Amino acid sequence: MGIITCIEDLRRLAQRRVPRMFYDYADSGSWTESTYRANQLDLQAIRLRQRVAVDLSRRSTASEMIGQPVSMPVALAPTGLTGMQHADGEILAARAAAAHGVPFTLSTMSICSIEDVAAATRQPFWFQLYMMRDRDFMADLIRRAKAAGCSALMLTLDLQVLGQRHKDLKNGLSTPPRPTLANLLHLATRPGWCLGMLSTPRRTFGNIVGHAQNVSDLRSLSVWTAEQFDLTLNWRDIEWVQQQWGGKLILKGILDAEDARRAVDSGAEALVVSNHGGRQLDGAPSSIAALPGIVQAVGDRIEVWMDGGIRSGQDVLKALALGARGTLIGRSFLYGLGAMGEAGVAQCLEIIRKELDTTMALCGVTQIEQIDRNVLWGDASGSSTSSAFS
Repeated sequence: MGIITCIEDLRRLAQRRVPRMFYDYADSGSWTESTYRANQLDLQAIRLRQRVAVDLSRRSTASEMIGQPVSMPVALAPTGLTGMQHADGEILAARAAAAHGVPFTLSTMSICSIEDVAAATRQPFWFQLYMMRDRDFMADLIRRAKAAGCSALMLTLDLQVLGQRHKDLKNGLSTPPRPTLANLLHLATRPGWCLGMLSTPRRTFGNIVGHAQNVSDLRSLSVWTAEQFDLTLNWRDIEWVQQQWGGKLILKGILDAEDARRAVDSGAEALVVSNHGGRQLDGAPSSIAALPGIVQAVGDRIEVWMDGGIRSGQDVLKALALGARGTLIGRSFLYGLGAMGEAGVAQCLEIIRKELDTTMALCGVTQIEQIDRNVLWGDASGSSTSSAFS
């Protein structure tokens, strides 16, 4: 492949280098994938207001997220199976994020464990928690995150029931993966990936195997995970998590203003407007469409962030213009990781930073805190960019 200039270039390269079942796991949505597509399409529909003759000599993309200085208001979202996009993927992504001054969030369902990432990095990272029925294991996970120096805990609320993802079913993605003839033949076309996986001992869910009761291998893990996602999860459980954690808490998976108000009442420092990348409730609104209503409801009482569909620095600016104080990227950095490992994640972050910086300049703003609806075409005069975002 030639010169890489955008996230789409990284996506195409990742598609060529990552086995189909793991590429599709990252790059797919549930059912018809309408919400997955809307996340990007609704961002693309927003138009920007070009301004000229503004002193642009002192531009900065620097900001803060829950009091943590960041080089730009972007964090790496928690993504399961990151270490299957590239060997030791979570470690590589965390290193690239630290080098670029943005937060990295480790998923409960990561391949590299909390301890693996902590031992291989110097900067504190965030840890993402799924609520499981085994509360002793949950308490131990939180204890391990504290021992590793994690600076924030992100609780994901929208995965009590798994949305059906057709590609995963058709590819035989399971725990452990089914060694079908088609899968084995496809792996033979990805020799670089295979060599990387052979070179690392990290090929299972490092936070769970050997830590959860009676989970010692992939097959016992499969039985455990099928039983563990807690259908009884409610707002009282968030109080329990707060008591166990005692630090900064982020709630992810909010799409409704009433849920956002409950998030504020829980004492969380931030919430993430998110539809799980279109992987859960197909037919739900895009994250960017849901964002303004949630900002209007609670934006003066809690930091509101957004993820879903962000593939450029322009997308980051659009989210900020509609009231987000931070953004998370998932697929964008996974494309970089699958394409080129740590260097690919670094390139993803640099692409987004440069696009954000250039777009700020062309919209006539020089600081992140200056970004508001005035950078949106048509919005400042009172007409809505789109009825979905009014």
